Amino acid sequence: MQYVWQHRLLLQTDLATVSGERVSIVDPGTLNSDAGPDFFNAKINIGGRMWAGDVEIHVRASDWHRHGHDGNPAYDSVVLHVVDRDDCKVTRGNGEVVPQMVMKCVPDFHRSYSELVDRSDIDLPCAPQLSTFSRLHIADWLTSLAMERLYAKADHILSLLDTYTGDWEQAAYVMLARSLGFGKNSDAMERLARSVPLNFLRKHADSHTAIEAIFFGQAGFLESTAGADPYVGQLRREYGFLARKFSLRPPESLGWKMGRMRPQNFPYRRVATLASMVAGDFRIVARLVKMHTVEEAVEYFRKPLEGYWASHLTFGVPSSRPCETMSRSSATILVINAVAPLLVAYGDRHGDESLVTRAVDWLQQLPAESNSLVAMFDRAGIPARDAFTSQALIQLRRAYCEPHRCLYCRFGHNLLARKALRREGL
Repeated sequence: MQYVWQHRLLLQTDLATVSGERVSIVDPGTLNSDAGPDFFNAKINIGGRMWAGDVEIHVRASDWHRHGHDGNPAYDSVVLHVVDRDDCKVTRGNGEVVPQMVMKCVPDFHRSYSELVDRSDIDLPCAPQLSTFSRLHIADWLTSLAMERLYAKADHILSLLDTYTGDWEQAAYVMLARSLGFGKNSDAMERLARSVPLNFLRKHADSHTAIEAIFFGQAGFLESTAGADPYVGQLRREYGFLARKFSLRPPESLGWKMGRMRPQNFPYRRVATLASMVAGDFRIVARLVKMHTVEEAVEYFRKPLEGYWASHLTFGVPSSRPCETMSRSSATILVINAVAPLLVAYGDRHGDESLVTRAVDWLQQLPAESNSLVAMFDRAGIPARDAFTSQALIQLRRAYCEPHRCLYCRFGHNLLARKALRREGL
């Protein structure tokens, strides 16, 4: 009922209060997600007289009394009570009768709503109808979704920036670590980075061994590694010294995941990659904002690992063949999840719109991500031709489909609106 009222999906003619006064909705008001009446600041013409105030909606009129609204001053500003069943009159705290109107939501419309929102046995209940939307409608919604996702990630970076008192490199370092987790280990990688401040690492940036010792020690991999690998022994001794020096303590229960994963993606390799990027002169923000092509950004992450990790996928056993550098697809994902949001955050904070435009351009130049989610929308008739579109589809799935927020999705809203208006013969 709130949805029908908010989006004006009821027939505007012949609306009247239960006492027979003509009702015209000038403005349905603003939906209230907190305590108090359902809609604020509505404008309703009742019986030829304009009222400005709040609107309360109930299935039964008697719910007004059952919820204690007649004794709550917050509801004295209600100018119209909208109900499905008129089973009693309602009053304000001073005894005044509140104008009341019956608004019927027929079973067909409720059934359509339930079939779209409440289905848990189908991945994409609206899939058969998606092909009915125009290309312009689809493109417009996908553009909004992609920007919504991009700015959400940028906001995360800006929150990190505030946490680290304006240190862009520290914020980028944490974001990069999270992105190196590639989904399965993203939380663990971010917690690992947060446990080791960048200024500690900078003090030993000229020693690759020291950087690796800190990261692998904090990750818990040195204690959990058995055997007599000389390099592990060296890292343990180095970590013991540095942990005392900086008062470091490993985070509890990082929860590393290694199942159903290619050896190249083992967390050992990802931690080693982070160490390789931090060792030396870590100035990722300064470098990225000066890059002008997406190819530069992709290749920035494809530097091969050196030393121990040039021949090992994990501790102990050397690989039977040379270890590959980071794949192009993995480097592309880092650009999508870390670089593009970083450019947006930096551009937003410094008032440089060109960086935002660059981030969008790069996403539109990169190939679409390849996963089951993108494939699902492709089968439904919405293919992803670039990373900008695949990010939009991921946002659609994660922020709207999975939490069943179909009412807030332009596709879902349009489908429900069609059925509501068809119900009224419009």
